[in-house]
Amino acid sequence: MDDDDILFGVLVSDVARLLRTELDRRARGAGLTRSQWLALSRLSRFPGTSLSGLADMLEMEKAPAGRLIDRLEEGGWVTREPDPTDRRVKRLYPTPAAEAIYKKMRKIARETMDEAFVGLSTEEHDQTCIVMAAIKSRLQEMTGQPASSNGTNAALSNGQDHSTQRPEATIHD
Repeated sequence: MDDDDILFGVLVSDVARLLRTELDRRARGAGLTRSQWLALSRLSRFPGTSLSGLADMLEMEKAPAGRLIDRLEEGGWVTREPDPTDRRVKRLYPTPAAEAIYKKMRKIARETMDEAFVGLSTEEHDQTCIVMAAIKSRLQEMTGQPASSNGTNAALSNGQDHSTQRPEATIHD
């Protein structure tokens, strides 16, 4: 591995860490932890997911995911409903309160990304997203993970010039 490959990995890691730190700072007032926000974002995108499915999405074991869902359920953010075909499985659904906070958190994420991309042209923004999506897709192939349909292309070509204004970027969690 040459220094450019190492630098790329370090940059991706640093950007992800700094982004998480800034999102945490901005989201403190919403009353959710990062783990809770991630769980709610997945459930908002994939309502009816099982606990096992959510644990896989969050890259955590089933027991800690269950404790996370317990806290979300106690807070009124999530409901568990029986699976119609398998009585052992409970399906997880966000409540209307969760949908409202999800919209607020998406706004916070969008504003954070808008600010992060200030100074970049639309072409630079788009090319960054295209390259990262291609790398993600290849890594999913390499690891045997299914490709996600998260609408990456919808984030591209939004018609905004990132060097002069805060664009309306599409955020994918």
